[in-house]
Amino acid sequence: MLTHQHTIAAIRDSITAAETVYRATRQATSGSVRLLQGAEVIQAALRQAAEACREELLTCQPGGGRAPENLARSLSRVLAMHRRGVKQRTLYQHTVRAHGPTLAYIEQATASGAQFRTINEVFDRLIIYDRTTAFIPDPRHELRTAALAIDHPAIVHYLAKVFDHTWERAEAVSITQEYARPPLMTDETRRAVLRLMVEGYTDAAIAGRLGVSPRTVSTHIKKASDLLGGRSRAHLAYLLAQSDLLDADHG
Repeated sequence: MLTHQHTIAAIRDSITAAETVYRATRQATSGSVRLLQGAEVIQAALRQAAEACREELLTCQPGGGRAPENLARSLSRVLAMHRRGVKQRTLYQHTVRAHGPTLAYIEQATASGAQFRTINEVFDRLIIYDRTTAFIPDPRHELRTAALAIDHPAIVHYLAKVFDHTWERAEAVSITQEYARPPLMTDETRRAVLRLMVEGYTDAAIAGRLGVSPRTVSTHIKKASDLLGGRSRAHLAYLLAQSDLLDADHG
């Protein structure tokens, strides 16, 4: 009986010790990921992080061309950060290559030393300051009303590595050559549209994810249907799944 009581006491002491370590660890990391709710709160946090940035800014901007007023605010911040010696790299989707205001912004920002590349992949918004603080959307909230500010070194390091790997696959934007629609704008965008269609996305959802108009999406789908003889959307999806037309290296 006495042995049994000692065993219970030992178990209780172990649980208490584990709970103490858990609480201490949770308190130490509770500030590593912060929820920001509301556009004003998010913008204030971004401004504060931008003002504190001294070395590098990495951004992923999905959704195609951006509104002129957003581009104007962004250009002002880019120029101010450039004067402090901050290096900037930004990833867009290929669709910005046909958006005049965004190209004009890229041209002005490039003159200050910023770099821009595009890729035909679906990705989420990401902003990383000095590889110490990252901001991402909170997927639990719609309409961009919430974001997560991340200061945890391991998480920020992981996000920065994802950015670097994507950057290596992306295509550089050369303003002097890009005002004419490049072949990759049509070919790769069409493959992306068709991949998402096969996965079951609607035209509106595809347009939102790739930053193109629903009319552009329907045009790509119609041309593919005419080419393969698809009798319906479902039949076209079947034909595409059976072919190699969606492979990245398909001519």
